[in-house]
Amino acid sequence: MKEIKIGKFVISDSSPVFIIAELSANHNGQIEHAIHTIREAKKAGADCIKLQTYTADTITIDSTNDDFKVSQGTLWDGRYLYDLYKEAYTPWEWHQKLFDVAAEEGLICFSSPFDNSAVDFLEKLNVPAYKIASFEITDIPLIEYVASKQKPVIISTGIAGIDDIELALEACRRMNNDQIILLKCTSSYPAELSEANLLMVKDLSERFNVFSGLSDHTMSNTAPVVATALGAKIIEKHFITDRAVGGPDAAFSLTKDEFASMVAEVRKAELSLGVVDYKLTPGQEKGKQFSRSLYVVKDIKAGELITEENIRSIRPGFGMHPKNYKDVINTKAKKDYKKGDRFSI
Repeated sequence: MKEIKIGKFVISDSSPVFIIAELSANHNGQIEHAIHTIREAKKAGADCIKLQTYTADTITIDSTNDDFKVSQGTLWDGRYLYDLYKEAYTPWEWHQKLFDVAAEEGLICFSSPFDNSAVDFLEKLNVPAYKIASFEITDIPLIEYVASKQKPVIISTGIAGIDDIELALEACRRMNNDQIILLKCTSSYPAELSEANLLMVKDLSERFNVFSGLSDHTMSNTAPVVATALGAKIIEKHFITDRAVGGPDAAFSLTKDEFASMVAEVRKAELSLGVVDYKLTPGQEKGKQFSRSLYVVKDIKAGELITEENIRSIRPGFGMHPKNYKDVINTKAKKDYKKGDRFSI
């Protein structure tokens, strides 16, 4: 797969994991709190801060019909969509300031648009990429419009079957945009580890020939670490300065310390993966002295037969390679050996 550039970060087969802190609704309607959250995300080790760009009117309508009332066993059951999104949205007039703060902190910043007007707005801010949220994966016209901007498109697959994923990919590729990253996502808030199904991270990449990653709603470091081991190139987690502040997404967002711990564990996982290389390190070469080799275990006179009783494959590894054992058994010794001598011909 070819490299994908998001701002200053280049995603490739050998690149480190790109770690996104999702701001979402964790600003509680205060721009000062949003700014503080961005600065704290940088301290916690994020590479990127992601916003969501919508209003209640661009994502739904103000209706109290039963269809618009949340009742799927979520944190938001009993609430009407319009009221929920009116509380959760990030005012568009904040975006420029938040992008500026992110730049000051050295963070990449982009957003999830939820309609074409949001895409047009974000284009004016020169976003380096777009994220398609899980519930928008079926909005093929939106995906086409996003892809037409010829920027990387990150797509969460939280509610997607294979047909949904194929339609979304086809939409991007119709726009001649193959800068696609698919994120395994479990659209439960919070999600249980038993629902994570992280083998999908690898399968998404191999099946669809794209980079893949994880948009994670679990509350431990396990899923991000395992996803990293399975080849995830992006890890996305909701970020909050303090869950006690509350808000629609607080219950499944990581605090600064939790996020920093997750980043540290992901970086350790990357370090442990290393590279495919059969060349031994100096330490491994040195360790070979503790391997097996052929040693004399009973005195042998020149001309005497070499037998299983007088040589053995034992530690340490300074003698002849054990692969020669069968070749030398029942041959005649060419010199005298003492017990403990390295056997050689």
